[in-house]
Amino acid sequence: MASAAGSKHQQVMMPSSRGGGGWTQRQNKQFECALAVYDKETPDRWHNVARYMGGTKSADEVRRHFEQLVEDVARIESGRVPLPRYAAAASRGSNGLDDGRSRYLKFQ
Repeated sequence: MASAAGSKHQQVMMPSSRGGGGWTQRQNKQFECALAVYDKETPDRWHNVARYMGGTKSADEVRRHFEQLVEDVARIESGRVPLPRYAAAASRGSNGLDDGRSRYLKFQ
């Protein structure tokens, strides 16, 4: 029987700048799926997302998590978060792509 410590998805916590604890990788994945199901036009979106999360987060928590995600994306897109530097040889895939797309495709 696997122990709780052996469950990587349950143990990895994402930092939370708003208190109340972090989010596991599994919760973040559930959150992403919920956002795909309940778009911005959905009435009571945050209540629906919270329900999708199985009661582990409140509507207020998922709304704040979304707001933090939007802020993070804005920082990345504005260039305020440096992108990782990869060796030139590592960016060339077997298909000849040399602009980083091979790395991206590998993780699809």
